Amino acid sequence: MSIASWYCTVCGYVHRGEFPPEYCPVCGVTGERFEPAADALQGRGRVMSQQWRCLTCDYMHTGNVPPDTCQVCGAGPDQFELVNPPEQHILPQGTEGTIVIVGGGIAGLSAAESARQAAPKATITIVTRESDHPYYRLNLTRYLAGEITGNDLPVRPENWYAENSITILLDTEVTAIDAKAKKLHLKGHPDLPYDKLILALGAHPFVPAIPGVNRENVVTLRTRVDAERILARCSAGSKCVIVGGGVLGLETAAAVVLHKVQVTVVEGFEWLLPRQLTRTAGERLAKKARKLGIDLVFNAKIKEFDGDEQVRGVVLESGQILPANLVIVTAGVRSNSYLARMAGLEVNNGVVVNHHLQTSNPDIFAAGDLVEHQGTAYGTWAPAQFQGTIAGMNAVGGDVVFAGIPRSNSLKVLGAEMFSIGQIHPDDASYEMFENDGESYDFFVFRDTRMVGAILVGDTAIAPVVKKLIEAQVSCADLLAVASDAKGIRDELRKKIVR
Repeated sequence: MSIASWYCTVCGYVHRGEFPPEYCPVCGVTGERFEPAADALQGRGRVMSQQWRCLTCDYMHTGNVPPDTCQVCGAGPDQFELVNPPEQHILPQGTEGTIVIVGGGIAGLSAAESARQAAPKATITIVTRESDHPYYRLNLTRYLAGEITGNDLPVRPENWYAENSITILLDTEVTAIDAKAKKLHLKGHPDLPYDKLILALGAHPFVPAIPGVNRENVVTLRTRVDAERILARCSAGSKCVIVGGGVLGLETAAAVVLHKVQVTVVEGFEWLLPRQLTRTAGERLAKKARKLGIDLVFNAKIKEFDGDEQVRGVVLESGQILPANLVIVTAGVRSNSYLARMAGLEVNNGVVVNHHLQTSNPDIFAAGDLVEHQGTAYGTWAPAQFQGTIAGMNAVGGDVVFAGIPRSNSLKVLGAEMFSIGQIHPDDASYEMFENDGESYDFFVFRDTRMVGAILVGDTAIAPVVKKLIEAQVSCADLLAVASDAKGIRDELRKKIVR
């Protein structure tokens, strides 16, 4: 009798098929880390609580039931599947070590959680410059919109840290890493020694060198403090210019306009979300933005932010002036690599790590937005979460491999559900494309009968099926034999949804 499913011993992902996958689509480990699910269910080793995986974005939720809403992509509870918890390898009794994690984002928190589960006696400390305990940074725009309160932002309640013997130092800045002496220099605090160090410093907003950018009412949105600053300036009738028509810029615009603020988004490309959407899909999204009262300016370059102490207007290269009481810059992020550079670690676009998420110093690991792995800097929530988990396990003696995660984007922008994955801008005639701009927008890209890219706008119910087809790189010849257009492809894929 053939084996029906395989279980990832690192993250709990269950793969259905006769053979294990080449790599885990959730945490990225290679196929040898999979075991027959029947063996895994026998309860060997120390296990975590029940875990639920979002079929759309791979976010892992711990609890007895799936969440009402995915914290990453907004999917409902019906888009979660129960996965078997991974076996936790505990270090030999008496083994102790001091693990210090720099950064209080999801990568740092996940590292602390997995290190504690694998090494109950280890000393674990999180150091963060923020005054708040780790929170859902991706929900800051929902906080701006008033959809949630400040009490909904923290990932864990404050007492969780004490209950798990994890020390967290808030409002604490690391000024330098002494890799030779294996200690951190802290501003206003004694030096902090470590046996293993995990860098999860994240990223900071990229702010172009535009004249006037240092004026008081030019802000970014990265932290809860940033969100509070924006809310303080969102008075009815005021004018806000948002620089950048990416995901963050559009979500911010949708939140700010709810405060009866006149919002204009300035985008340098010809349509919205050019990296995730085709022109047709981007123009469809633009119509929705305008219906919400958001003005859009495309193909625009900013000459300066005009004013005195405060910005009064945004001057474009075309000569057009956009009045502004508030400017929010959402032009991407850059990794916080300065400590790593000062410590002599290898840094490219991010801190370079190997498959074990070790830096060029074997006692220093890194995870999250700070990291560059095999030339890729992910910069999104789900990879940061899984990298943090693997770095935490390896820092306490584990031997877990991170082999990368396929890129996909599950978005909810301006109230529209979107999904984008793979190659969506083919560069030659060897690709076959199918597009449907009806009630929902569908765009599928095939090469050699394999689906290699897709965009869904509106109805994204088939996103999990699409994601699995692309990741598995299986032939879709049977699908293409019965479906002659994008609508037909959607109809056939809908039949594959497990209900």
